[in-house]
Amino acid sequence: MTTNESNDPICCPPFDPAPWDGKTFQWDQKKFIRDHVCTIFFMPLNFGQVMKRLNRKVESAGANMPDWLCLSDHTSKWNMDVYLAVDREVPGAENTTLSGKFFAKVYEGSYNETGKWCKDFEGLVSSQNMKMKKMYKWYTTCPKCARKYGKNYVVIVGEIG
Repeated sequence: MTTNESNDPICCPPFDPAPWDGKTFQWDQKKFIRDHVCTIFFMPLNFGQVMKRLNRKVESAGANMPDWLCLSDHTSKWNMDVYLAVDREVPGAENTTLSGKFFAKVYEGSYNETGKWCKDFEGLVSSQNMKMKKMYKWYTTCPKCARKYGKNYVVIVGEIG
């Protein structure tokens, strides 16, 4: 991927893969707000609209988004749930929490490699004698910012047991 040197605005902060790559961590009632994205064969249709809607709710509540963490749960070919990490309850949003032990692996490249990354992640989890309960993807930057930075990081986060 090459860097775009234009004056396009950057809406996503730079992502540092080091704190996430190959790390295991425990969440205890970690706060998120949840929303739904329409997809066609797993390709999001209204992701930007949903993120803008969530961002407005977060800003209205005076909340913060730790690490700009937003997990995607592809529930079918037609729907994806997004979980945006927040530091407090957000009025008017679907507030939820996640608890458990999680393992993360960072990948870099084109979104069309996601299937390959998922298989690699499943193998990695299995090779470390962990059992995966659920898999989430964290698309760390929008496509425009990925072009601007010259890197497109995707983190796979698996709830393990």
